[in-house]
Amino acid sequence: MEQNAPRIEQEASGQGKGTRVLGHWTAAQFARPRLVEGLQASLPAGGGWDLSAAQLDHVGAQLLWDHWGGKLPDPIEMLPAQRAVLEHVAQYTAAPPQPKKASWRRSYLALGGEVLHAVSHLRAFVRLIGQLALNLVTLAKAPHEGPWRDFSGHLYRIGALALPITALVGFLIGVVLAYLTSQQLRQFGADAYIVNILGIALIRELGPMLAAILIAGRSGSAITAQIGVMRVTEELDAMRVMGISHSFRLVMPRAMALAVAMPLISVWTTLCALAGGMLAADISLGITPTFFINALPQAVSLGNLVLASSKSVVFGVLIALIGCHFGLRVKPNTQSLGEGTTASVVTSITVVILVDALFAVLFKEVGV
Repeated sequence: MEQNAPRIEQEASGQGKGTRVLGHWTAAQFARPRLVEGLQASLPAGGGWDLSAAQLDHVGAQLLWDHWGGKLPDPIEMLPAQRAVLEHVAQYTAAPPQPKKASWRRSYLALGGEVLHAVSHLRAFVRLIGQLALNLVTLAKAPHEGPWRDFSGHLYRIGALALPITALVGFLIGVVLAYLTSQQLRQFGADAYIVNILGIALIRELGPMLAAILIAGRSGSAITAQIGVMRVTEELDAMRVMGISHSFRLVMPRAMALAVAMPLISVWTTLCALAGGMLAADISLGITPTFFINALPQAVSLGNLVLASSKSVVFGVLIALIGCHFGLRVKPNTQSLGEGTTASVVTSITVVILVDALFAVLFKEVGV
């Protein structure tokens, strides 16, 4: 062992067992992590201490001070210079933070902070809607200046590339719904009414809402991530410096693309779900596809299809605006980007379900 290496010796004294500190307890010696771990494991919990034969700096004093629990042991022997170092460490060593007790005032202030945060989001979202309306008026006055290339690109990525997944999910939902419904209808001999149930459920409600939820998770998150990455890479700041409107070049093309694509995706998802339900009805109840296709127009009026398409337009615009809203609020760091994308998906799905419930209440007489 090196002569200057920090170490301790146990010795018996008239007042009991004591600990003698030897060597250089300095930063140069404690640069080796294993030495520090070994010393911490070997330091005794109590008894007297003798520091007079050791060389001590602030690093060694901090190690001993932490081991003593923030107070000098009794008895202790040390030189005046060592006492000065320990007093300096004690002066600038922060006490461990005490856990704050819950109180009504703190809970009230926390609730107020959450309310103000929600109001801030709502104000920014309403401002985004108003700016979109102004941009649409500008586009109507000068169509040749519109971002049509961006619009077509978003229309392809949001619409065409989403057809396989929406078809698969819609088909499986139709199969499951038809199988579960057929078990109940068979008990009452009302097999033919499976067309009415599947038609109303899929065309009016499940088709549009299922498509909107899938698009919110697939395209809404992509919109937030794209704009968020532009914030991280300072592209949004560059656009502002060049006088390019974020709303006109980023928000409006995405909102227009989703407003056009969502009704088409909704109809596509509904047709695939009806195909799955038709197949399951044929297998489980013997309802032929010919009978299913002929009975469907009589069971479901045209108003249900119009209502479903109208809802899909609203869903598309809301998903695009929510995605852009959270993307524009992303801070220039990766953690904020992940949190914004997650919040965008959750908010979009929640808003889709709430708006669908609102449509169901307001237009309950349509198509019935």
